[in-house]
Amino acid sequence: MAEGTGLLRRFYEEVLVGGNLALIDEFVLDDIQDHVEPMPGQPQGKDGVKFYTNVIRTAFPDLSVKLEPAFADGNLEASHVVMSGTHKGEFMGIPASGKSVQFSNTDIIRIDDGKVAEHWGSSDTLSLMQQIGAAPVAPA
Repeated sequence: MAEGTGLLRRFYEEVLVGGNLALIDEFVLDDIQDHVEPMPGQPQGKDGVKFYTNVIRTAFPDLSVKLEPAFADGNLEASHVVMSGTHKGEFMGIPASGKSVQFSNTDIIRIDDGKVAEHWGSSDTLSLMQQIGAAPVAPA
């Protein structure tokens, strides 16, 4: 895959939603540098990407994604991602609630030799935890 040609989109659509976990080996360097606070128990490197993917797919098996907007510039890609699904499995120690959720991530990746070498991002984890009943909602 050429630099800056939709690696983020392919990861979200083919791996996270589509379940083709074998593509992680194709898309991600073994020693990827992830500049995001890991989930509890999440290892570093490519194993961390696999861990994250399994946690999300288990917790939200009917996950859908919408990437908007997505940008590429040289060896960098960035996207804002809105994810929707039903909380049907454990998520970070929180048992399935059966609730429908919508949450977002913003991701930036650096690509080296066709694979993700670095990742920066932010997630709307508080909103997600509120939606599944794991955190209180602030009064209006």
